[in-house]
Amino acid sequence: MGEPVVLRTARLTLSRPVEADVDAIFEICQDPLIQRFTTVPSPYLREDAVTFVALVAEWWDSGRECVWAIRDERGLAGMMGLHEIKDGAAEFGYWLAPQARGRGYAAEAARSVVDFAFGPLRLERLEWHAVVGNLASARVAQNLGFQLEGIRRRGLAGHGPRVDGWIAGLLSTDPRTPQVWPI
Repeated sequence: MGEPVVLRTARLTLSRPVEADVDAIFEICQDPLIQRFTTVPSPYLREDAVTFVALVAEWWDSGRECVWAIRDERGLAGMMGLHEIKDGAAEFGYWLAPQARGRGYAAEAARSVVDFAFGPLRLERLEWHAVVGNLASARVAQNLGFQLEGIRRRGLAGHGPRVDGWIAGLLSTDPRTPQVWPI
């Protein structure tokens, strides 16, 4: 893939995280919900943010993953990515800073990333995984048109015992209309 792609929405810019973001990433990743519902290390150290920014650069260069920092007028609002890109598919994931939640940023950024995944990247499938109970993440996936495919019992590794995880999929041919899930 090589050169990182910048995506823009009405209110947001999505671009590769850089060294200047390290302190903001470190601060945001202290949030208990991010540590509970994502795979960030816990406890999250400043060195973890330094390593993450370096890894993202390598991922873009290799084409294995596309990770964007979500930015609003105030600065870093979150992260969103396409992970483990291969064989026409990728895992879709995201987190938002506490101060950015409730503004529709995840949905706005996600539409742009999904368009990129199914457009220029020509992917056929996106998978979304979340810890059972992460309703905010589920709402975003539902509204994008992801179809709930099930619960993976103890399917997700966390910061302790394995936990149950939801899995949903979106195909490039699926309508991007809100879905109703039995959760």
